[in-house]
Amino acid sequence: MIDIDDTDIRLLDLLQSDASLSNQALAERAHVSPPTALRRIKRLREVGLIERQIAILQPDRLAQVQGHGLTALVEITLERQGDEQLQAFESRAIGDPAVQQCYRVSPGPDFVLIVHSADMPGHLALTQRLFTSDANVRNVKAFFSLKRAKFDPRIALNA
Repeated sequence: MIDIDDTDIRLLDLLQSDASLSNQALAERAHVSPPTALRRIKRLREVGLIERQIAILQPDRLAQVQGHGLTALVEITLERQGDEQLQAFESRAIGDPAVQQCYRVSPGPDFVLIVHSADMPGHLALTQRLFTSDANVRNVKAFFSLKRAKFDPRIALNA
């Protein structure tokens, strides 16, 4: 059991909004001393509440530089759903750089993936790599994103 208090919640919430804040700024906004903020954030990392800190790219601006890519939500249904088969597919999916997110779901399909490809030939290559080469994949249904209306990786925290 991980024990956290209101100060930890404030720090986690601040980091979700902007992980580039300096320790001084975090401490100020969380109403604690800088050494306290540093110690608590270190502990939150060690217990695994902070998985990693990353930069979230803006796809529309990136498209101006690299060209538009394709984002698809893909439903996967396997022929056999034994633990070994589910784990094998999941391992292959999370190992592919085009897969941004992978969820094992129920009921309905076995997996939902969020994938990104540079273009349709890139998506075809992904399809062949992950789906058509696997004899246990029974059904694949892809939904292509026309517009990203919202993307927010924040988790609502109760203070």
